[in-house]
Amino acid sequence: MDLTPDPLVIELRKALRTGLAGVPARMELHGAPVADGAFGPTRTVLDELGASDFERPASVGGLDLGLTAGVLVSEELGRAARGNSYRADAMAAGMGAPAGAALAGLEALPVGSGVTATPRAGGWELTGAATVDDVSAGTLLVATRTGGESVLVAVERGATGRIRESGCWPPVVRFEATPVTAADVVGTLDDSPTGPLARARLRQAAYLLGIADGAHQIAVGYAGFRRQSGTRLRDLPAVSFPLARAMVALRATRAAVYRGAWLVDSEPDAVGTAPVMALAMAAETARDVVRLSMQSCGVRAMTAELGLHRYFRLAAAESARYGDPAALWRLVGADRMRTARRAAAGTELPVAATARP
Repeated sequence: MDLTPDPLVIELRKALRTGLAGVPARMELHGAPVADGAFGPTRTVLDELGASDFERPASVGGLDLGLTAGVLVSEELGRAARGNSYRADAMAAGMGAPAGAALAGLEALPVGSGVTATPRAGGWELTGAATVDDVSAGTLLVATRTGGESVLVAVERGATGRIRESGCWPPVVRFEATPVTAADVVGTLDDSPTGPLARARLRQAAYLLGIADGAHQIAVGYAGFRRQSGTRLRDLPAVSFPLARAMVALRATRAAVYRGAWLVDSEPDAVGTAPVMALAMAAETARDVVRLSMQSCGVRAMTAELGLHRYFRLAAAESARYGDPAALWRLVGADRMRTARRAAAGTELPVAATARP
């Protein structure tokens, strides 16, 4: 992995920050902190930059910048505490689905039990509730399980048995015996190291990383000028030490996220559980760093001027998408146990041993 700063990445990051700075933020203390979906306010910025072509192969007219570019876009969206209008189209493109759809039920992965699919003649019936990016989307890509495997199923807006609920945030969609057929199955959410689910997990990890980084930057800035008893908050050990630990956690998480993206782009045979581990780490980092940032700002944390309440609500809502952190860590642990047993049986060398000269 080349750690030298890429000039293209630097310029892209600057362009994203400049564009997202012009997107109005929802500073109200109540209600939804962001607007998601294909028609969210960040969509204009991404369209002007041609973000939909970043990961698309050059053979079909894309820029072929790889997953690293998609991870960068997701991180900057989280850092600005704006809605993520990128992930749905990126995942749909990876599975050959049309753009403009909304994702639903991905918070229940890897189990996929949020919406159950009961077999019926010619297909299945969907029953259950799931969070969704945009309830007004014409098509929903719903994560569920059919035949023992996780799949994405396309459900049209006017489908029988679909009941929308938009009075809460994140929005919730309920299904009551909604019929779908085998033709509605968009693709399988398997554990392929470079498959659509692995790539989506890395984008989500980057989004969570951005949320944590944005909250941390606000806390550091506020603690730098706010004074208590004649001393800056940032000079008090009770404030500066937690902020320093948060910085270490952010850098470690950023390394894991971008290493995972680089492996998917350059070393697909060595990906392993890197996307799963990056998402689990990012989910925990987002919750911990946002909490520490709010504690550092004290009673000012929940004011509209600082806007930390948006990061807090985003971290709470986004930390379980594409897999509960505890379940993801269990996947990583199970993989490590299998590797260790194979190494003990002499069928596979441990990574440490293969790295020795």
